[in-house]
This record gives sequence, structure tokens and C-alpha cells, in this order.
Amino acid sequence: MNTVIEKPAPDFAAIKQRQQATWASGDYAVIGTTLQIVGETLAEAADVRADEAVLDVAAGNGNASLAAARRCAKVTSTDYVQALLDKGRARAQAEQLPMQFQIADAEALPFADASFDAVLSTFGVMFTPDHQRAASEMLRVLRPGGRIGLANWTPSGFIGRLFKVIGAHVAPPAGVQSPALWGSEPHVVELFGAHAAQIGCQRRHFNFRYRSAAHFVAVFRELYGPTHKAFAALDAAGALSLERAITALLDELNVAGPDSLVVPSEYLEIVVTRH
Repeated sequence: MNTVIEKPAPDFAAIKQRQQATWASGDYAVIGTTLQIVGETLAEAADVRADEAVLDVAAGNGNASLAAARRCAKVTSTDYVQALLDKGRARAQAEQLPMQFQIADAEALPFADASFDAVLSTFGVMFTPDHQRAASEMLRVLRPGGRIGLANWTPSGFIGRLFKVIGAHVAPPAGVQSPALWGSEPHVVELFGAHAAQIGCQRRHFNFRYRSAAHFVAVFRELYGPTHKAFAALDAAGALSLERAITALLDELNVAGPDSLVVPSEYLEIVVTRH
């Protein structure tokens, strides 16, 4: 008789706690601000309109939130890192954009069913450990006929490949699906298809622009939570190996020549229209 040994389910609560500490480390807001164009493009793709109730999930320092508020929407910006929400609030105040800011877990949104006309997330909700639960929560708080707009790094793009490099040096949590799956059309259909009247996907590119590969590594090592924590977890030899691997990837993808760094990173822009 064969005995089937079941693997224990991932401890999502513990994983989420570690992830929260990761994104609270460094200073993601400095890097996040450089991605503002993605929020603007997504707000257009999702057809955000004046006076619509818009929720930004895992908003970071508010790129999609600001984009929606600039279109006169009534915006609620959420994240589970208070420091990032504070940075988003400062940006909104500087532009005199009225917005609400609230601590929230993307997998347990503190809002009533059908509360929003549109739900957005740029490179945020994709990092939740329980993909289906996060997708279900976005659908739950969205009114019938509303839109979900997402920007997610693809598995084969630069950031998807960067996470593979990091994962080869510091093992990701066991049993947790890759965040980059959110950037693949079949996974998006699996998450949202049963409740979608329409799903539109378009591949786009964001260009990371830095002085050099060394400049990029220095900035991401200090400020970007996942790379900051990865380097901190390694000894000197391991850190040097990771630095060399990231530099090799940057050199491979750099389209600017030897005097600068421009690395296109593919992402999937998704608009889901709810039944």
C-alpha cells in the first residue's frame, strides 16, 4: 500500500509578516516614484472617470492613486506599510489632490461588497502570497460592471528574471506561487475568468534608467525591499555572487550602450470588467 505524504500548506500569515517587513525595509518610495508613468497609463486603460469611487490596492507610495485622483476620481489608497502610505499622502498634499489613505491587507480588504467602480494595482497585489484570495477580494469590493486595472511584471521580463536571480541566491518561501505569474495571461484568466465579462491584456515596457549597472545595483541594494533583504541575508561571498549575477543580467538587457543604463522591463497591463 502506497502512503501519500501531503505537504503542509504554506503558513500565509507568517509569509505575509515577512513580506511586510521586506517592503518596509529600504525606501521603496524612492524607486516607486520613478514608475509613475505606469500608473498614468493604467488609469487611462481602466478608463477612470470623474467622481468614480476608485480603490488602489497595495498602492505603495501611490502612483495609481495619484493618477486616478488627477482624473477627479474619489480615491482610497491602501497598503499594509504605513510609511509608504505616508509618502503617498505627502505627494497628494503637494498636488492638492483629495484622497483617503488606509492601512489594508490586500487579502482581507476592509470594505463592503460592491463599494468601488474601479480597483487598481501597479506592481502591488502581485506580491500577495495567496493569489486567489487577493483576486477574490478585489472582485468582492467591485460593483457589477466595474473594472479591475493591474500592471504586473511578466515572468520573462527584466524584473521577472531579476526575481529568479534573487531566488537562486536566497530561496523564496516554500509552496508560494511566483509573483510573476500575475504577469501571465493564463494565470490572470484562472484568477478572474469566472467573474469576468471581459479581460483585456496588453504587454508594455517600463524603462529602468540609471547611470550604470553599478548604480542600479547600489540603489536597489539600499532601497528596494526584496533586494535589500536578499543582500542582508547573504555572507560576503554570497552578496558578491548576487551582485555579479544582477550585473550580468543588466549588461545583457541594457540597450543604452556602455555610457548609460536603459533596461526595458516587460509588464502585463490588465483590465478585467466584472459581470
